[in-house]
Amino acid sequence: MIERPSLTIGIEEEYQIVDPETRQLRSFITQFLEGDHVVMVERDLKPELHQSMVELGTPICHTLDQAKEELAKQRKFIVDLAAQKDLAVVAAATHPMSRWQEQPVTPLPRYQGVLEEMQVLAQRLLIFGMHVHIGIEDRAFAIDAMNVSRYMLPHILALSTSSPFWQGRKTGLKSYRALVFEDFPRSGTAEVCRTVADWDNLIGTLVRTGCIPDGSKIWWDCRPHHKYPTLEFRVCDICTRLDEAIAIAGLFQAIVLWLWKLRRKNITFRVYRKELIDENRWRAARYGIDGKMIDFGKTEELPTRALVRELLEMIGEEIEELGIRKHIRVIEDVLRHGASADRQLRVHEANDGDLKAVVDHLITETKQGLDG
Repeated sequence: MIERPSLTIGIEEEYQIVDPETRQLRSFITQFLEGDHVVMVERDLKPELHQSMVELGTPICHTLDQAKEELAKQRKFIVDLAAQKDLAVVAAATHPMSRWQEQPVTPLPRYQGVLEEMQVLAQRLLIFGMHVHIGIEDRAFAIDAMNVSRYMLPHILALSTSSPFWQGRKTGLKSYRALVFEDFPRSGTAEVCRTVADWDNLIGTLVRTGCIPDGSKIWWDCRPHHKYPTLEFRVCDICTRLDEAIAIAGLFQAIVLWLWKLRRKNITFRVYRKELIDENRWRAARYGIDGKMIDFGKTEELPTRALVRELLEMIGEEIEELGIRKHIRVIEDVLRHGASADRQLRVHEANDGDLKAVVDHLITETKQGLDG
C-alpha cells in the first residue's frame, strides 16, 4: 500500500508588467540582469521569454493557509518592485491590447535558443499562466493521478479563465491562452501513460532522439515534474484575484487526496480518451463557466456550473479533511458572478469598449487581498 502523499503545495505565477500611463506591456526583467544572471534580493525573480513577463514561485507549503500567505507575499513583492520603477503588475492570461510582434525577447541564451527552435510560435507565446504543484512521492501514484485528473482539468480551466482579449480584440473566448499554447508541441491534454516505465520510456525516447533535453519540455496540462516529487497542474490561466488562485490550488490538493483514497481501496476513476477530454477543454476555453460540458459517464451534455458543483460534492470529504472549506467557498462566488474573463468583459462593455479601463480594472484586482 502506498503511503499518503505529502500533498504539499507550490504555486508559480507569470505576471505582466505594464506602464500605468499607456497601459501597454513594458520591458522589465532586463533591469535586473547582470550578464546571464538575475541580480535580486529577497526573492528568486525568474525571467521568461518576453521581457515584460516575470515568473515567481512560492516556497513549498504544507497547508493551503500557508500557500495563501506566501502567494500574497509574492504578489506584494512584485507589485512593490514594479512600483519602484513606476510600473504596475497585472495577473491575467493575456494582455488586452499589447501586440506580441512588439515585445522584445529576454537576451539570455536559453530564450534565444527557444526562439531559434520555435520561431514565430515562441514570439507569439505572450500568455501568462498559473502552475500548481502538489506533492506526490510515489511515482506510480503520480502517473495514475495524472491519467485520471485529466478529466477534471477542463472544469478547473473554466473557473480560472482570464484571457478574453488578444491584441486589442474581443476574441469571443474566455481563455484565449489555452488556444495559443496549443501551437506548441507536447502541449494540451496529457497522453495516457499506464506505468512509470511507460512514462520513462516516453521521456527517454524523446531525449535520445534529440527532441527534448529533459522532461521539462513536456508542456502538458498536467505532468509529473522532471525534478521534484510533485504532480504539476499547468492548465490554468493565471487568476487575477488572489483568493481565486488559492481556491483552485485547494481543488487540486483535494482531488489528489481523493484519488489516493480510491487507490488505497484498490478502485479508480475511469480514464477517458484524450479526444473526449479535448472536447470539454475546448468548451471551457470558449465559454468558461457559462457553457456546457459533456458528462462522459452519463454521455450527456450538462451546464458547466452543475458539473463543477458535482465535482465539489465528489471531493467534499477531502475538502473537509484538509480543512480548506473556507478557501473553497470562493468557487461558489465564481459560479455565481463569473471568473476574471467575465468581469473583464463587463468592464469592457460598461466603458464603451475602452481596453485601458480593462487594464486599470486588472491592476486593481491583482492587488486585492495583499494587505491582509
